[in-house]
Amino acid sequence: MKMNMKITELHAQFCSESLAIRNLRPKTIHSYRSSLKQFLKYSRIQYMNEIHHELLRGFLFDGRINKNWTPETFLYYFKAIKPFFKWCIKRGYMEKNPMDDIDLPRRERKLPKRISKEDAMKLLEYSFNMKYTYKFERYRNRAIIGTLIYTGMRAQEMLDLKIAEIDIPNGVIMVRCGKGAKDRVIPICSQLRYYLLEYLKDRKRLNRSTIYFFTSVRGDIPFTYSGLKRVVEKLKKRTKIKFSAHRLRHTFATLMLEGGCDLFSLQKMLGHSDIKTTTIYLSTTVHHLQEQIQKHPLG
Repeated sequence: MKMNMKITELHAQFCSESLAIRNLRPKTIHSYRSSLKQFLKYSRIQYMNEIHHELLRGFLFDGRINKNWTPETFLYYFKAIKPFFKWCIKRGYMEKNPMDDIDLPRRERKLPKRISKEDAMKLLEYSFNMKYTYKFERYRNRAIIGTLIYTGMRAQEMLDLKIAEIDIPNGVIMVRCGKGAKDRVIPICSQLRYYLLEYLKDRKRLNRSTIYFFTSVRGDIPFTYSGLKRVVEKLKKRTKIKFSAHRLRHTFATLMLEGGCDLFSLQKMLGHSDIKTTTIYLSTTVHHLQEQIQKHPLG
């Protein structure tokens, strides 16, 4: 066994392999690195032979008890650190995963928060009609908010979109290497098609040539996550609507079910691996539940 190796050196190899071979997203690799960094800061160890079950258990339970981690935060660190030890076992650096047999907290089954149909329309209106310094911002921001509302894409998936992945004539968007390194196809509705075409016209006017679909105002570079956060904050301030990019994903899912979309189709559009994840939206669709209650035989 090679237990005298430095943890950080082995972890760097693990991250490189996860990125290059397993094709994991950079965001996932970042969570692996930041989580291990927090564990090493807590444990003050450097070498593999210093790692043991009680040390990892202590790190996780210290976070839960003394730092008021939510069950989701506890599970975030657990899931970000455990794959490294599985990799170490496979490579012969460890015999047993020190994170086995750690009790996990029960997750709170909170219903996904969404905004109303009226608020969604209000966001689309304000995203275009707010006061902007540059005309280009109007078309781009409306296309961005429209993409989130009409496709349910994750924010990073949207920012990663390339020109070649949006087929407007055939009405489809190809999401490449989404969460779980999976590809999927999302149809484009007529309203979103209009927003995207208007944005492309103004993008062409500015001679943007980057392969990424959404671009920055001040240069021919991809639009960033920090830029998206600024757009969201500006809209929240102007509209007084409490929302986030991810809440628009929940809104899409709920509105689709209320409109009659079947669970299987919604699962494919959202990119869920398990349809059980999709079924939670049934609990948020009052309209759907009201229709179902009418089927009671004594109703």
